Amino acid sequence: MKVAWIDCSAGASGDMLLGALLDAGADLAYVNAAVAAVDPSLSVQVSRTARHQIAALKASVEVDGELHPENVPGEVAAPTADDHGHGHGHGHGHESHDHSHGPTRPWSEVRRILEAAELESVVRERALDTFGRLARAEANAHGVDVEGVHFHEVGALDAIADIVGVAAASVSLGLERVVVSTIALGGGTQVRGQHGGIPIPGPAVLHLVAEADAPVIGGTAPYEMTTPTGAALLATLADEFGMMPPMRVGRTGVGAGGRDPIEVPNLLRVIVGETTERAATQLVYETNIDDLDPRLWPPVLQRLLEAGAADAWLTPILMKKGRPAHTLSVLVSSTNADAVRRVVLTETTAIGLREYDIRKHAADREFTSVEVDGQRISIKIARYDGQVVNVQPEYEDVVTAAAELKRPVKTVMAKAVAAAENLWG
Repeated sequence: MKVAWIDCSAGASGDMLLGALLDAGADLAYVNAAVAAVDPSLSVQVSRTARHQIAALKASVEVDGELHPENVPGEVAAPTADDHGHGHGHGHGHESHDHSHGPTRPWSEVRRILEAAELESVVRERALDTFGRLARAEANAHGVDVEGVHFHEVGALDAIADIVGVAAASVSLGLERVVVSTIALGGGTQVRGQHGGIPIPGPAVLHLVAEADAPVIGGTAPYEMTTPTGAALLATLADEFGMMPPMRVGRTGVGAGGRDPIEVPNLLRVIVGETTERAATQLVYETNIDDLDPRLWPPVLQRLLEAGAADAWLTPILMKKGRPAHTLSVLVSSTNADAVRRVVLTETTAIGLREYDIRKHAADREFTSVEVDGQRISIKIARYDGQVVNVQPEYEDVVTAAAELKRPVKTVMAKAVAAAENLWG
């Protein structure tokens, strides 16, 4: 099983996490294809830097080829009484220090943008989950309805790019399990945001970590160390929280924040490796159902995948008295077992489930992309013992490209396979 441990001992933000995932091997082209699908003016650029003489990767968002103002380098210094936090400006205005009113976007508009974008479904769902968490946190902090939430800086295109970029980078790495360390939040002097003075840790951050049941610590620096965007992304990605799990370390990614404070290296680390046992224990839930409207099965299967199932499928069977039926089978980790059981028992006519353990053997997976006549198509690469054993275009991307090009799906699939030929190595 491919596992990642995220070290948040110096806090977390969107750009730190994005830089660390890219440094750990996520495909920048795949990330930029996802970001551009949200808005063609957006892209991510990377540069090498250092914090406390530790090498790191800095990820920055460009809009129409220009660095967004929050990403312009040149102010790498220790924070002062009026200048706190990582300096990435992507957390509902809590990290914005110019006191100006930046762009705002209602949650409904952000959701519409992401739902309309041509993203791989798992990337879209992770981005929507992150923004949904942020919306609930903002609603809780300000005592408003979730649908009435208006994001401030976090709703701007550059912040959307950070969130979509992290979602795509995590998919590109083919991670099957993510463990997040205790999260350093910071403390001390207030920062100035769109709503005025914000205590540290901010109300939104505290709501996010409480909802995720994440372990936290104040940290060693008297300013904001974890932004709302960083906290929301960690909550979305985490399968569990704790110390670094047993693994054979493959790669380490180090992402830098925008500033270089004296108290602690402004870095986030992602350690990617393989669990010490190649076969990972998972659960299978099964139930036989003979009275569900067949038209309901596709949304049920989709809901199970959204709830964290690794796979879900139907097997036609013949039950007692000759009744045709289906066996619903769901493969899931113990972390997401409760959510999967809830979906089965609330969205089907099942009134019980069978459960048993299995051992799952999986090849390492990662994503990249190719271009077919101007259309970007995601490619899944599988490796076993370091050798490429499968290179496969994503079917939904092929269908979308075929529709855009007004060509048969089989033709576009053949071109995508040919374009990916060199990825076999």
